[in-house]
Amino acid sequence: MLSEQQIIQYQGTTDLLKDRIILVTGAGDGIGKAAALAFAQAGATVILAGRTVAKLEHIYDQIVAADYVQPVIYPIDLEGAVAEDYDQLAVALDQQFGRLDGLLLNAGVLGQRTPLSNYRHDVWDKVMHINITAQFQMAQALMPVLEKSNDASVVFTSSGVGRQGRAFWGAYAISKFAIEGMVQTWAAELDGVGSVRINAINPGATSTNMRAQAYPAENPENLKTAEQIMPAYLYLLGPDSDKVNGQSINAQNR
Repeated sequence: MLSEQQIIQYQGTTDLLKDRIILVTGAGDGIGKAAALAFAQAGATVILAGRTVAKLEHIYDQIVAADYVQPVIYPIDLEGAVAEDYDQLAVALDQQFGRLDGLLLNAGVLGQRTPLSNYRHDVWDKVMHINITAQFQMAQALMPVLEKSNDASVVFTSSGVGRQGRAFWGAYAISKFAIEGMVQTWAAELDGVGSVRINAINPGATSTNMRAQAYPAENPENLKTAEQIMPAYLYLLGPDSDKVNGQSINAQNR
């Protein structure tokens, strides 16, 4: 495994992800959008998953206009989706591609920034469902398709507040603690068995809409852009990380 600084500065070959099939959730905005474009530029066929079709179509058009491999749009709303919806997604991918080489679980919601004693139950349920339950259900449903790949990488999205508790981060922080635990547990179960590896990535302070929600007074010009943190994503989804399993990696210096 590369050092943290090497991962942050990673530069793969121009065809790093050639012939790979990679699904990205939350592909319509922010980090998911940047990842979809970066993966397509590196040669992957990208499945653009998200709830807003117009945004996915915009990314689709950008990829096609750049003459990258034609992507696929798969609308799905993690808040309303149930296990059967993820099973249908798995069947569709298996029928169209016969395998899945990468899964970036990037979609998520912030919830409230308030003390836990005041946290609304309906917001708690929504955050925990989207940020952990839906992530688990999708990865579980897609595991048989991932297992058909010779080198499959699953990447969950973590956060600094999912490693060290911090006041007022509520269900979001707790959901990210759960992500860290799920990655460690699942990776241990897969270690040495088959071709699927599971890791987490902490994007760090990045100029996104969610970051602006969390820190409305912050100047976004002082933050890294989503495009600037892509080296770590390319590393984890590419062949150079084929032995990396059960790790939680930072996309930028802390």
